[in-house]
Amino acid sequence: MNWGGVLSAIRLDQLVLAVHIYVILPFDWRIPMPVRSLLSIAAVLAVAGCSVSEGTADDTASAGPDNVAASSAASSATVVDGASTAAASATATSSAKGVAIVQKEKKDGGEWEFAYSWPGAVVARPELAAILKKESDAALKSERAEYADAIANSPPDCTSCRSRSYEKEWKVVASVPGYLSLSANISTYTGGAHGMYGRESSVWVEGGKKLVKGVDLFTSAAALDKALQPALCKALDVERAKRRGDFKPNADYGFDDCQHVKDATVFVGSSNGKAFDRVGIYFGPYVAGPYAEGDYELTLPVTKAVLATVKPEYKAAFAAK
Repeated sequence: MNWGGVLSAIRLDQLVLAVHIYVILPFDWRIPMPVRSLLSIAAVLAVAGCSVSEGTADDTASAGPDNVAASSAASSATVVDGASTAAASATATSSAKGVAIVQKEKKDGGEWEFAYSWPGAVVARPELAAILKKESDAALKSERAEYADAIANSPPDCTSCRSRSYEKEWKVVASVPGYLSLSANISTYTGGAHGMYGRESSVWVEGGKKLVKGVDLFTSAAALDKALQPALCKALDVERAKRRGDFKPNADYGFDDCQHVKDATVFVGSSNGKAFDRVGIYFGPYVAGPYAEGDYELTLPVTKAVLATVKPEYKAAFAAK
């Protein structure tokens, strides 16, 4: 999936797995969606098998069709609960390239699926891998508890009410000296007709051994928004016109009005592996358009105005075009 071609501009066009994902919205994003297959082991390992090319960008950013290969799992385990009508399986796969955690269960007419993965570039950074492992453990505990609650409290004849799924896949946007820019594709299903999807952005700061949001590299969302205008609004309207045909901006209607960084996910990308010189602005469903219209991702250059909004401690990692 290339979201209108804009992912290639920020070097995110090599996603191996097309998934529904979510973005943190100013309202409850956990909207129900139909159950569908999560990551198969083969697909997970294909993702994990992407080559790492430090100094330019790794995994997602630099992996082309010739660089993606499935690798054999280092370990796997299957657990079957024979004490009830439930059939559960838990599989943890890892290789030199990446890690994937997949669990599935069927019980009393409901289905539950959980998948969480990160690439080899994360494995190569133990402190970062530990952070994501802790997050995955917490997510697994929370999602399993919600599934148990759904089974216990949903009507017996409502299959969708009794089913849950959660999927999160970390990929590399860009790797520049001292920094690793990451994106996470996330989808959730909490019963009902459809669910929610979106993306997260995080940047690993090697010097401080810390993980920060993409937007936190800048002084504020408002400052970045101002620096990106009017290019941001113009780019959004161009994409809207492609999807809607005859489109005219309308400040009185949210789906026709300009949207802003405060309601977006911010990614930083690189064209040369030396410095961040691109900014990706992602608007999830219901932000820039109705759910049926999908999400929007816009890629804009790091200009001198944008560079001026970068926090002093991160400025050396950026370059203006």
